[in-house]
Amino acid sequence: MFPVAIEEYRRPKTLVEARLALDGYDPDDIVLLAGGQSVMQAIKARMVRPRCIVDLQDLAELRGMSRADGLTIGALTRYVEIAEDTGLTGGYAALRDAAQHVGDRQVRNRGTIGGSVCWNYVASCLPAVVLGLGATVDLLAVDGKSRQIAIDDFLIGPLETARRPDEFLVSLHLPKLGAGSGSAYRKWGLVTDALPVVGVCVLITLASDGKIAAARVSLSGLAAGAQRAQAAEFILTGSDGGDAAITAAFAEAAGAADAQADKWADSAYRRQLIRTLGREVAETALQRARAGSTGAKP
Repeated sequence: MFPVAIEEYRRPKTLVEARLALDGYDPDDIVLLAGGQSVMQAIKARMVRPRCIVDLQDLAELRGMSRADGLTIGALTRYVEIAEDTGLTGGYAALRDAAQHVGDRQVRNRGTIGGSVCWNYVASCLPAVVLGLGATVDLLAVDGKSRQIAIDDFLIGPLETARRPDEFLVSLHLPKLGAGSGSAYRKWGLVTDALPVVGVCVLITLASDGKIAAARVSLSGLAAGAQRAQAAEFILTGSDGGDAAITAAFAEAAGAADAQADKWADSAYRRQLIRTLGREVAETALQRARAGSTGAKP
């Protein structure tokens, strides 16, 4: 299909220009374009009908990663850059796990982490991963005011976030994770790089005695979109990370999940995927955490 008539295309070079580019239109009539891999399809299908497109792709200040006091990822950082960063290990390894299998080659080379998080599609990998890693979202408004929101509060539901129409997502900040932290992500789709029928992200932090001091678990592919599996987190935290604890955690997560039935899978199959993938992902995250705490190669 072809989009409805678009009155204006603007491509700012700086954040200051980007803020000015929003003038002259009602915020609801503007689309902020990052990688464009999702929103352009919606525009073509006339699900989204902007009068003006503000293309952010020239904003170099929104690209790249910084490891000062944790990990800060610019909103326009592309999946391919995350997938190829071999320094993303331990507690940040889930980012690479997800980015290496997002969409196809074109999507990985054009799509951005900020675009994915703001679009917050029901079956998307990166929103679930940054939720599982406990990110904070940095936003900048047209009037120059900034605010930070915990990712748990930012992701409201499928295609809905706490970002206001007059705000840009500038970056995502992940907390500093010590050597005893490990994370992992895995999805199951109809083909290797398909959207997840179910995806699971697990972050584990070990205590000095080797037990799990903290755990975060998130799911993707369910009707409510990216979501925490707090029942699994509760069972894992304080446990020794043995088979019994991990099996119990994801049995509980599967039972609590509102797993829909559709043409890709029925609800029982989705729950089985949560149990199976959950165990595998938790074991990988735990292995990475243990490797980091002993100084071994993860």
